[in-house]
Amino acid sequence: MIVASGLRKIYRVGSMEIKAVDGLDIFIEAGEFLSIVGPSGSGKTTLLHLLGLLDAPTSGSISIDGMDTAALSPKQLTRLRREKIGFVFQEFNLLPVLNARENVELPLRYLKVPAEERRRRALRALEMVSLTDRADNRPGQLSGGEQQRVAIARALVTEPVLVLADEPTGELDTYNTCKVIELMRDLNRDTGQTFAIVTHDPMVADYTRRIVSLRDGRIASDSAGPEAALECDAGAGDIR
Repeated sequence: MIVASGLRKIYRVGSMEIKAVDGLDIFIEAGEFLSIVGPSGSGKTTLLHLLGLLDAPTSGSISIDGMDTAALSPKQLTRLRREKIGFVFQEFNLLPVLNARENVELPLRYLKVPAEERRRRALRALEMVSLTDRADNRPGQLSGGEQQRVAIARALVTEPVLVLADEPTGELDTYNTCKVIELMRDLNRDTGQTFAIVTHDPMVADYTRRIVSLRDGRIASDSAGPEAALECDAGAGDIR
């Protein structure tokens, strides 16, 4: 699915050089359900942006589904990203002038999906994250947790083969964290979608089958995750 070799991302601030990702090799098989963990500044988000083709590496290579991404034109990269990758941003990146349903529809617009089909699929994605009743609300009318779930629905609406999620449960309470991970695990099991989740939450990492730990832009460890049983306690409620 993804093969990254010798991956480096270096930022220069004045005379200072920051190695956000420093010679990293990683192989992610199709159908994996993994978490990427590590302290702040370890390179987790940078790595996710590189794997999601949102940023270009300083050096090294990334291959997705057998395609060397360095050999693709900007137009081909955009098409690959739109058709195969769903991204959950840490900052949500919802458009304030659009309601929840319209925000979820956006990736389908870029794929030229007809209007009625866009609406149907967006509402189905919102239903998966229990937000159908908030479909007509704009981001400013939603809580942080609700905005997070809209962002997750937007990432899932195109039914991508690869979902890259940057702290997808960061704004959620324990119950909704459990429900979101349950949704992702069910999709992974039922559809074979690949999930790579950046998280600071040990509970989220414990739900995955593989845990990749970063430190100083390198892989510190790569081990099997416990894939803990999911027991979502509805008593925890929702963040409003």
